[in-house]
Amino acid sequence: MKISYDKLWKLLIDKKINKTQLIKMADISTNSMAKLGKNETVQVEILVKICNALNCNIEDIMEIIRNKDL
Repeated sequence: MKISYDKLWKLLIDKKINKTQLIKMADISTNSMAKLGKNETVQVEILVKICNALNCNIEDIMEIIRNKDL
């Protein structure tokens, strides 16, 4: 199983927000942003902060890719 944050990057493009702006808006660390950029796991709290900042749901920013879908 793999996590993909491609939906987050597309949403940022659509809203014309860059990563630095999101870090400030969501009050998350640069380390968390780096993990997101590598499709690594992050705490649910980080995802909730991002969703609150972007006014969206968790499924709008991430998806789980099962092994059979790879």
